[in-house]
Amino acid sequence: MANEIRKIGPKDFPPLLREIPDPPEELFIQGNFPVTEKYLCVVGSRKHSSYGKEACQSIIGALRGFPITIVSGLALGIDAIAHKAALDAGLATVAVPGSGLGEEVLYPATNVPLARKILERGGALLSEFPNDFRATNWSFPQRNRIMAGLSHATLIIEALKRSGTLITSRLATDYNRDVFAVPGPIFSQTSEGPNMLIRLGATPITKGEEVLEAFGFEFENPTPDTRKYDDCTDEEKKVISRLARPIERDLLILELGWPAAKANSVLMYLEIKGLIKEMGGEIRLV
Repeated sequence: MANEIRKIGPKDFPPLLREIPDPPEELFIQGNFPVTEKYLCVVGSRKHSSYGKEACQSIIGALRGFPITIVSGLALGIDAIAHKAALDAGLATVAVPGSGLGEEVLYPATNVPLARKILERGGALLSEFPNDFRATNWSFPQRNRIMAGLSHATLIIEALKRSGTLITSRLATDYNRDVFAVPGPIFSQTSEGPNMLIRLGATPITKGEEVLEAFGFEFENPTPDTRKYDDCTDEEKKVISRLARPIERDLLILELGWPAAKANSVLMYLEIKGLIKEMGGEIRLV
C-alpha cells in the first residue's frame, strides 16, 4: 500500500481517545484521521444475517452528506459491511484491525483490498501493534477499546449474547459514550445481544435519521415521491397508505380486513414492482 505507516504519540491522538483511562502509549497509522464532527463505531457479528447486512447498509447510507466517520474493525461480517457502506455513502472510515498494519499480516487477508480502498478514499488504518504483529485471540478485545475510545457512540448490529462485539459496547459504556443497538427478530440468536442492550438502556436504532437525531444534526425528512404509485391499483394504494411505518404482515392483513389469500397476493405484486420489501418480519415501503 502506498501510504507510509507512521508511529504517533498521544499528543496526535483524536481528543476522545486521549480521554479514556487506558489509552495506548503509541499508535501506528496509515492514512490520516478524517476531518469530521462525529466518529461512529459500528460493530456486529461475523456470521451476520441478510437482515443485519441490509440494516447496516441502510443506516449508514442515510448518513450521506454528514460529517460522520465510521469506525470498525476490518473483520469479516458486519465490520466489513460497515466500511463498504461508508465508502458507498461517501463517508470516511477508519479501520482498527486486530493485527499490525503490514500488508503481509493484515487481518483478515481477504480484506486487504478493502483496506487499500479505505486509504484511497481518505480514511485510515490504525493499530497499536507492531507492523509485523499477527492477530491473536487476545488482540481483538484489546483493540476494541481503541474503537470505542475513538468514537462518540457505538452501534451494535447483530451479536450473540456472549461475544467480542458486546465487549466494545461495554467499553463504550465505561467511557461514558452512547451505545446504540439495532433491534432484531426475537427468534434470532444474533439479535440476543442488541435486544439485551436495549433492555439495559441502549438507544434503539431502526434508521439512519435516528443516529443523526442522537448526534444533534439537523435534517429534513424527504418528501415522498407519490408519482411512483400512479400505476397502482386501488387495492395496492390501500396497502401503501398503511405503510407510513413498518408493520408486521399479520397485523397489516388484519388492518386491511381482507382474506389472507387476497392480501398476500396484493403484497406479492407490490414486492415484484419494487415498492415494498419485507425485512426482519416487517413490511415497509422502499
